[in-house]
Amino acid sequence: MISCTEFIPAYSELFRTLEALGGRRAVDDFWEYLSDRFLTNLRDLVAAQGLRGCWQYWSQTLNEEAADFTMVLDEDAGEFRITMHHCPSKGRLLQLGHVEPYHDYCRHCDALYRRVLEPLGYDYSIDLTQTDRARCEVVVRRGASVDLASGPPAGSP
Repeated sequence: MISCTEFIPAYSELFRTLEALGGRRAVDDFWEYLSDRFLTNLRDLVAAQGLRGCWQYWSQTLNEEAADFTMVLDEDAGEFRITMHHCPSKGRLLQLGHVEPYHDYCRHCDALYRRVLEPLGYDYSIDLTQTDRARCEVVVRRGASVDLASGPPAGSP
């Protein structure tokens, strides 16, 4: 079986090609498509368990990717945080001498996850200022519209 890391250079090149063909909007449209159709597991976990659903989702995915990260879940404060010490995806791209990483590669995380979490009533922020060192930080906070007793707002996907 081919690991997901084998596809990272292809993803980077796909993003570059989409931008060349249709501009940034084409890349954003693709990321929105992926988010809407393939992140239902994250959506379901957070809808059912709140911030603990974030913990469960990323505990699995980041360990599968062999990422070097720290996660903190503070349910009392209404905050979940991932500090990525070394992202295997961006790290792999930075190590490849024959492929120049797509200039906005790391923004896919922002596009994919914000689209899931904000409609559920959570505030999502990402610090992409250290992606040249394969580092970032994600913070998810319980928004004012998330009722602790009943979960996300009514009508949330």
